[in-house]
Amino acid sequence: MNPHRKLVLDKITDILSNTPNDYEDRLTQMVEEAGQVFVGGMGRSGLVTKFFVMRLMHAGYKAFALGETVTPAIREGDLFIVISGSGETGSMVTNAKKAKEVGAKVVLLSAKSSSTIADIADEVIQVGTDASYAKVKGLPMGTMFELSTLIFLEAQISHVIHEKGIPEEDMKARHANLE
Repeated sequence: MNPHRKLVLDKITDILSNTPNDYEDRLTQMVEEAGQVFVGGMGRSGLVTKFFVMRLMHAGYKAFALGETVTPAIREGDLFIVISGSGETGSMVTNAKKAKEVGAKVVLLSAKSSSTIADIADEVIQVGTDASYAKVKGLPMGTMFELSTLIFLEAQISHVIHEKGIPEEDMKARHANLE
């Protein structure tokens, strides 16, 4: 295997193997209990947000990405999932506070065990450990957090599909047909 591919795959494997297994059940329960699910992140975390929101929609949830013009108001009983490696992204801090003010629950997916958003959140899902993100030449500026979080959230959707018994045909029926 190409050494650069191996480096990336080995690092993702290490990070995900250091992520507790019970997060999937807890996050599934929070998504199930929510009226609507909002997911937010900036930069590359924002791209991961869109992947996850699309999969939640395919699975039958009312899910929205922050910043889209069609995103409705968050309300009591809703869930706001923040994806932020640092847990310090200014706009996400503001949005987490707003979500809490209206009575929504807040979940943070982060590389850090403690942060400003972690202090606001009802639940913190640390992808990996603090030590998982030591600098590695060839893996710049948060790359491993975003890639590991993307795979973690795809596994989360797989968990939901199996727990709820969602047939792939149902998911395909919700897939965009105006492209």
